[in-house]
Amino acid sequence: MKRTIVKIDENLCNGCGNCVIGCHEGALKIIDGKARIVHDIYCDGLGACIGTCPEGAISLEEREAQPFNEVLVLERMTSMQNEPCGCTGARELSFSPKNIQNEVNTDVKNNTCVNSQLRQWPVQLHLLNPQANFLKKADLVLAADCAAFAYGDFHNRFIKNNHIAIACPKLDHSKEIYVEKLIEMIDNSLINTLTVIIMEVPCCGGLLYIAQQAQTNANRKIPVKKVVIEIQGNIISEEWI
Repeated sequence: MKRTIVKIDENLCNGCGNCVIGCHEGALKIIDGKARIVHDIYCDGLGACIGTCPEGAISLEEREAQPFNEVLVLERMTSMQNEPCGCTGARELSFSPKNIQNEVNTDVKNNTCVNSQLRQWPVQLHLLNPQANFLKKADLVLAADCAAFAYGDFHNRFIKNNHIAIACPKLDHSKEIYVEKLIEMIDNSLINTLTVIIMEVPCCGGLLYIAQQAQTNANRKIPVKKVVIEIQGNIISEEWI
């Protein structure tokens, strides 16, 4: 069949791997120093990876290609959970709480100090390894992407002494993988608690549904808290569910 699919100009590609992270379906991989499509069936043709390329090497073209297969994408993403992507952006890092407390970043223009409470990298749920060492017996915050921008004191209120995962239930693909990752975090990494932070907008309810599905299907049962933040940044509700 003829359909829209990603095209990579190998002469422009510098092998940075940004597009590999930007592709939520796992259609791209760095091979011999260049980004390449693993198989047509994994590429949805939407071009989410285009904006991640600093060299402008990615475009869309219409050509003969096998149909996009979401079931096979899910299987591939599951198998890739512990597979390194080949770029430093997804490398697992854990920061010492001592360094976090002592490290101060100064905003020269406003003469103010801002302390980051982040204790790990990466933070995007698609990139998180559910078996990462920093998740062992951790208190995990699962936050909608917009929440940290809406709530002004997000670091001190929610990230401090916790570990964080962010996701968007409306824009992210293959949300079944999110459920599987959370189940693994609950059953194998033995996380202590799960706090789900969502915005008041209707689409954000999908993130809570993902967490509830994971809690229902996991062998262990852990406390789950729901926090709802309004668009203007106030906390509307906070309750254990």
